[in-house]
Amino acid sequence: MSGYIGEYEVKVDDKGRAIVPAGLKRQIPKDALSRMVINRGFDKCLTLFTRKDWDVETQKLSKLSDFKRSDRRFKRLFNSGATEIKIDSASRILLPKKLCTYAEIESEVVFYAYENKIEIWSKKVYDEQMDIDPDEYADLAEEVMGDDSDGQE
Repeated sequence: MSGYIGEYEVKVDDKGRAIVPAGLKRQIPKDALSRMVINRGFDKCLTLFTRKDWDVETQKLSKLSDFKRSDRRFKRLFNSGATEIKIDSASRILLPKKLCTYAEIESEVVFYAYENKIEIWSKKVYDEQMDIDPDEYADLAEEVMGDDSDGQE
């Protein structure tokens, strides 16, 4: 699994293309640049995976039952808009219009990279998501990370 890191602001051109910043592109395996998958993410962002990492994610879906309505619905929603793309020789990716509409992407995006994925956010939506009071941030950290049930102090 790749361990991407970084936050990059980029302009989107009139044709819906965004340049993948050099600092981020260097983190993507060279053999993966021509086979990336973009799809809708959670919280109104897009998610970019290498094809290999995409296959790992979709393998998780195969464990869901086609006999359960909620499982079928989630599989469809998760895969809705999924598109194989490549990073071209000018380091650009074409953002599909349908996905841009979903993520409210217009002229500026933020590439937010972590774990095995690269989220692509409308700058406006990203700024709203990340606007958090320091005390609220501390409370959230305590809620999700504060369980010391493993006995460590």
